[in-house]
Amino acid sequence: MRLRFITGNKNKLAEAKAVVPDLEQLDIDLPEIQHLDPREVIKAKLMEARQRHDGAFVVEDTSLSLDCLNGLPGPLIKWFLTAMGNGGLHDLAGRYGVHGAVARTMIGYLDPHGDLHYFEGSLAGRIVAPTGASGFGWDPIFVPEGSTKTFQEMTREEKNAMSMRGVAFRKLKAHLDGR
Repeated sequence: MRLRFITGNKNKLAEAKAVVPDLEQLDIDLPEIQHLDPREVIKAKLMEARQRHDGAFVVEDTSLSLDCLNGLPGPLIKWFLTAMGNGGLHDLAGRYGVHGAVARTMIGYLDPHGDLHYFEGSLAGRIVAPTGASGFGWDPIFVPEGSTKTFQEMTREEKNAMSMRGVAFRKLKAHLDGR
């Protein structure tokens, strides 16, 4: 069975293929609705993909929820990063004096029969000052619980072993393997 991961992000693709090596990239532009429920975002993308192509697809949505904002920005993190950057997110947490955060990846899998399955990985952590000038998304400011390193400071293997994306893709892999 051909399984296509819809993403234009090479970092996400590399992390996903570390767990599910048979994934093929499908880099197409799909409209992305804005919603606080990542399942709704994923469902809309998968339904649009199904109108354009046949087969099985995987879409993921990764969010960052700040304790100081009662869970925002969540799935809207892309727009917060665009507006504020990592330094601004760190400053915001600092102003509230609450640095806790939860990173979540929700994967949607549309199987060849048209059935939709969801797999989630989440990881608590804290927001810290950026550890570098650049990085993958908010990796420079997120330190997972039990670690002293930001995601940016970790090797790809260290990050994949604990990341929310790794957890979600391992759940997808178990489902695909029939476990």
